[in-house]
Amino acid sequence: MAKVTVLGTGGWGIALAISAFDAGHSVYMWSAFEDEVKHLNQTRQNEKLLTGVIIPPEITISDNISVAENSDITIIAVPSVAVKNVVSLLKSVKNRGIVVNVAKGFEPETNCRLSEVISANLPNDIVVILSGPSHAEEVARKIPTALVAASRSLVGAQIVQSMLSTEFLRVYTCDDIVGVELGGALKNVIAVCAGICDGLKLGDNTKAALITRGLAEMTRLGVCMGANERTFSGLTGIGDLVVTCTSKHSRNNRFGNLVGSGTDIKEALNIVGTVEGYFAAAIVHKLSEKYKVNLPLMEECYHILYNNRDVSSVVKSLMLRPMRME
Repeated sequence: MAKVTVLGTGGWGIALAISAFDAGHSVYMWSAFEDEVKHLNQTRQNEKLLTGVIIPPEITISDNISVAENSDITIIAVPSVAVKNVVSLLKSVKNRGIVVNVAKGFEPETNCRLSEVISANLPNDIVVILSGPSHAEEVARKIPTALVAASRSLVGAQIVQSMLSTEFLRVYTCDDIVGVELGGALKNVIAVCAGICDGLKLGDNTKAALITRGLAEMTRLGVCMGANERTFSGLTGIGDLVVTCTSKHSRNNRFGNLVGSGTDIKEALNIVGTVEGYFAAAIVHKLSEKYKVNLPLMEECYHILYNNRDVSSVVKSLMLRPMRME
């Protein structure tokens, strides 16, 4: 039996904690919020995010970061904007094991990938990115799911693979940590676009074109940033893109739907909660300028979210761009 610590008690953190428990491990959870820890210890469930999913009583839930000491793996399961702060707390923990990040986004102050942020603060640790088409609502309910563990350390990725794989969760390994991270972050922007399509009631043809051309943009930027083009044809590319663009569980999609329906952006954010695609759109705008990559869909998404561009006019401008080969 190994020790797994999950930092974060949101839906994804709870789902992974339950999955690790089902795999036969000793599992601990941490949250920075004392009231949240007290509530979860009393009720053993997050009614808002995972209604009806019960956290096994054997899983310890604490607000003391030292709970991660002597872990075999420590999983960071917080929003991307909080990763840097959590990692700074993790510095004080001894023997934290392999550090696994499941957030899909960028560090907002530096525009860095999250593995870069973790490695900069924990330079001697093995860092693994766990990503793929996975909604917490389904993983927590043991619906078969496939993920990818990516790391520059193949051994580290294989350890995570062997520790977290169950009959309901299949984990593959990959050495393209850049591609896996970018796939997880960039697809959130396209998922916001897909939600806008739904809000505008544009139909299946439009969404299919959006997903396809969105994948092309993800791949184009990813390759410029050092990713392997093939990664975007896998689970963390097209797989994660499809599920996030089409699922009722997708916050990015729900947020985009509200925006496309005419809801004010701030109000839509308040309704949905954390929307990784909203934050990622601003960073992708900067990355497109830095790497001089043409990203029409993601660029228009940025202007809708940050410059109040009219969503209806965006569709026309995209359709009437200069003709080109696919």
